[in-house]
Amino acid sequence: MLIQHKKINNKGMFFVESDGNILAEMVYSMSSPEKMIIEHTEVSDELRGKNVGYQLVHTAVEYARTHGIKITPLCPFANAVFKKKPEYADVLS
Repeated sequence: MLIQHKKINNKGMFFVESDGNILAEMVYSMSSPEKMIIEHTEVSDELRGKNVGYQLVHTAVEYARTHGIKITPLCPFANAVFKKKPEYADVLS
């Protein structure tokens, strides 16, 4: 599954698209060049149960590691993932 990334100014999203339709997305904002705030995660019914939400969070974590960014997961789903994945603590704000 291809997870894409789009960033415009201080807003961005990691997403899965099919035929021009977004089927899953994790929306974030950058409160500073080194701080990402995950605001919202949504997965379509079509992709539910396929760990797509986890994959979106994992992609954000890898992006944060690569770019020296810390993450604040305001989204309840993303926050739950961070609590279950102690290996993501290095990017947690």
